[in-house]
Amino acid sequence: MLSVLAQALKAGSPAIQLRERDLCAKELLALADEIRRLAGPRGSQLVINDRLDVALSVEGAGVHLRGDSLSLPVARRLIGARRLLGVSVHSVSEAVQAEAGGADYVVFGPIYETPSKHMYGPPLGLSKLEEAARAVRVPIVGIGGVTAARARDMRSAGAFGVAVITAILGAEDAEAATRTLLDALTSAS
Repeated sequence: MLSVLAQALKAGSPAIQLRERDLCAKELLALADEIRRLAGPRGSQLVINDRLDVALSVEGAGVHLRGDSLSLPVARRLIGARRLLGVSVHSVSEAVQAEAGGADYVVFGPIYETPSKHMYGPPLGLSKLEEAARAVRVPIVGIGGVTAARARDMRSAGAFGVAVITAILGAEDAEAATRTLLDALTSAS
């Protein structure tokens, strides 16, 4: 994963979300420190998925909460105002609640069909993304079945950015795939 991440970072990346649910705290912290060393000089924000303890242990790291995590007000109190706090949401009303609860951004989806998001129900589609983008002031990051063409459409619908896994980790050339996604987002602005 670190070699793929290093390739992707050559193209640029505004943020990296570390979501390794199977690692113990010690292993996750070691991995987070390695990623911070890679990403920090390139200006990429590191966000730790659902592990506030690890995020607090890594200089400058933010935390991303799932829907069943600590409440946003509790998480905000623990991490403070300077660290990034995001949350995954699956409806417009959840996005509004997340903003009211102190989230700095929301990850909204799934927008398109994707095997990793089946548990959250059918895809929400671009119209719901557009509705959510109008309903909140915090940045919305679209997730679910993202390709470069879909990233462009999601940006046009009001997304600040997109979250991907397969589009980069599954690519033969992670740097080229990242560049293509970033170009798609920029061209839709």
